[in-house]
Amino acid sequence: MPENPLQTFKPDLAEAEHRWQAFYAGDVLDRPPVCVTAPRPGCHLPAPVTYHDKAFGAIEEVIGRGLARAAATFWGGEATPSFYPSFGPDEIAVFCGAQLHWSPDSQDTNWSLPCIEDWEQAFPLHLHLDHPLWQRQQAIYRRAAEVFAGRVLLVAPDLHTNMDLLSALRGPQRLCLDLLDHPALIDQAMADARAVFRQLWPALVSAGRMDEHGYCTESHALYSRQGSATLQCDFSIMMSPAMFRRWVLPALEEEAELVRHVVYHWDGPGALVHQADLLASRGLHSLSFVPGDGHGDPVDHLELLKTLQAGGKAVHVWGTPEQCQRMHLELRPNKVFYCTSTATQSDAEALLEWFVKHT
Repeated sequence: MPENPLQTFKPDLAEAEHRWQAFYAGDVLDRPPVCVTAPRPGCHLPAPVTYHDKAFGAIEEVIGRGLARAAATFWGGEATPSFYPSFGPDEIAVFCGAQLHWSPDSQDTNWSLPCIEDWEQAFPLHLHLDHPLWQRQQAIYRRAAEVFAGRVLLVAPDLHTNMDLLSALRGPQRLCLDLLDHPALIDQAMADARAVFRQLWPALVSAGRMDEHGYCTESHALYSRQGSATLQCDFSIMMSPAMFRRWVLPALEEEAELVRHVVYHWDGPGALVHQADLLASRGLHSLSFVPGDGHGDPVDHLELLKTLQAGGKAVHVWGTPEQCQRMHLELRPNKVFYCTSTATQSDAEALLEWFVKHT
């Protein structure tokens, strides 16, 4: 029996922890963190667990398949065995009263139907603790923590909180008008949204025993014993920098103080107007710029990534092994972590050796 249960599927855990610690400290050892996964030789990799499975499938089967996938995966470099109990992008809004909507054409995405017609009638915004999907997600976290027993770490759900929560509850078009016409109501709504996060995060940590076993922000990436998550505000693409500074940035910084090791999911070229504020932010350790459809991959935005590093932030990048190699030749190794996958375990091991050789 390994000293740490996580070593069951991650025997080189101690080595990976040292690299993550160096990364958090702004340092680098023999190479930057590289999260690379591959199928284990001779193992059958079960089908991924979809959002629909997690929201409506048999809990034991969902958790069992998550464990089987972790066992059949080679978690190379700093990749960490993990499971993501999310029901989809707008789940926090659903827990606050919106209706979860599915398309029969896609079982691995969803959205919420806006439910707020009058802000004053809706206040205070709050978690509906008796909501069946909130109860189900808590049950999945609790049961997964029991079954995994520290061998697989749990990931925070899709944290579309702060202004994304308001957008899902009100609808993005109407919220855009509210920002201009009723800013005082948005002040109150954002105060409620921040209170929701303060209640939500400890409940997740407790249900998943994440304070005992450790955390992952997402599959493969940014493991920590002290707390980690991906934060975001996709609605920021529709906001001016002044609005972002008034409502979103203080909320993100408060969320980051609770979570600690944070990756900020920075989605779309329209959100680049907030670059200066994100660089000046407190607590957003790593910026993960998502170029968006038609705008290439992270490797196509090397100048932006270099600017972010020069401004003091670390960056999270992903791509094919070849794209990650190209980025590594130009980015600062102490302020980046990479995520990729390979067809075989031997390819993954060769990639890690390449990074050592070229650091």
